Amino acid sequence: MASALSFLTRGALCFSSGIDFSLCFVSIGRIIASESQTGVCATLTPMLFRTQSAAVYGVDADLVDIEVDLTPARGETDQTPAVIIVGLPDLAVRESRERIRAAINNSAFFFPFHKTTINLAPADVRKEGASFDLPIALGILGANGDLGNTEHLTDILAVGELSLDGRVRPIRGALPIALRARQSQTKHLLLPDENAKEAAVVSGVNVYAVTDLRSAVEMIAAIRSETPPEPIRVDPAHILIRDERYSVDFREVRGQQAAKRALEVATAGGHNILLIGPPGSGKTMLAKRLPTILPPLEFEAALELTKIHSVAGLTGRAGLVTERPFRSPHHTISDAGLIGGGAVPRPGEVSLAHQGVLFLDELPEFDRSVLEVLRQPLEDQKVTISRAAMSLTFPASFMLAAAMNPCPCGFWNDPTRECRCSPLQIQRYVGRISGPLLDRIDIHIDVPAVRFRELTGDTPPTRKTQVRSDNALSKRVRGNASDSPPRESSRMPQ
Repeated sequence: MASALSFLTRGALCFSSGIDFSLCFVSIGRIIASESQTGVCATLTPMLFRTQSAAVYGVDADLVDIEVDLTPARGETDQTPAVIIVGLPDLAVRESRERIRAAINNSAFFFPFHKTTINLAPADVRKEGASFDLPIALGILGANGDLGNTEHLTDILAVGELSLDGRVRPIRGALPIALRARQSQTKHLLLPDENAKEAAVVSGVNVYAVTDLRSAVEMIAAIRSETPPEPIRVDPAHILIRDERYSVDFREVRGQQAAKRALEVATAGGHNILLIGPPGSGKTMLAKRLPTILPPLEFEAALELTKIHSVAGLTGRAGLVTERPFRSPHHTISDAGLIGGGAVPRPGEVSLAHQGVLFLDELPEFDRSVLEVLRQPLEDQKVTISRAAMSLTFPASFMLAAAMNPCPCGFWNDPTRECRCSPLQIQRYVGRISGPLLDRIDIHIDVPAVRFRELTGDTPPTRKTQVRSDNALSKRVRGNASDSPPRESSRMPQ
């Protein structure tokens, strides 16, 4: 009776959904052949299948073994079989049960009529995010016999979030996962199409892009065949060759010769800089053009920077990050947003500005407690965030550029406007910035308002290409001068 009910149920599904009847006959035949003496629709013995995935912690990834066990259900066959996920899953992982069930059914497969137990090992490490959807679904299909005679997928690392119709959505941390796969000598990596270019910069791993669950099953069959498909290849050197990528240019600035020279010195020596001047003098405009005169990124530096942005979900389809970042947070930012934090720590603005520029506009308007947390990253070039369960370290080698007005009204010592601030108000305004933080800013430069004739005159613009070449040469000289290391607060981004 149980087999007949299951036969009719699955036959109705095939007829209504237009699925290939050969798949239905295989599944129905498996049900009839596996009916036990108790009359319950089940396989004769429990089925176990193993797949492999990875979880990102900080800017690194750890392997996660996924074990799927299908046990014959005891009870009425029209009841929804239980799906249990163990191994310290968070809410997003526990919710994946319904996503995976719908994705399997909507991808022309059948979700097994068994009690399904899914173990995420190691069991003492918390798993978070939806990137385990794809490997869990592949494990269920493998245990159900939909992957052919394959007994496990431990040589293929899979990550991806599933939508209800079976499409594979992009995930965070594709580059750290690819690096971990190479370190563990895993041959193949399956991941969403949006993340394929990012992971393909890692040599030694065959990267394959999948768009949905059905294509993932077909890709596994092709990999196991005698003529496997060609993996995605990306030449990092070709990506890094591109130049003139910035939307702004240092050559566009007219006037402010002293400020521009100070910025050139700061970028050449890796110094932090503070721009002080009235509103409209061009402080923010100058700071936004700082990355354009920094030396071009080398491959290892670009790889480290991409890992951070990948964990934060900022890479998209671009692949390798080749531009030096410019981060300009609002003055209402919290200390956790600036340094990083969360239950599972995520990188903050100081880490996202790694190998680039962190610009703090209106410096006295930032909360004092937020500014004080910058003192240690400026010295150590890294951030360590400790929680009860883990302690993670993020790189934070950045150049700090800050801007501020000389007084609350902004016109103290301005020859064209009168300042209405009292000495006490000016003292309180400047006193919002602590002495130890100011000591870590090497260059303080006045940026006066530019006169009209300087903006409309024929002053030759700065040669940005020559400035970048000089800065690159300065970096190489400092890198070879082992007997005269740079100051801790004046490290040049690599």
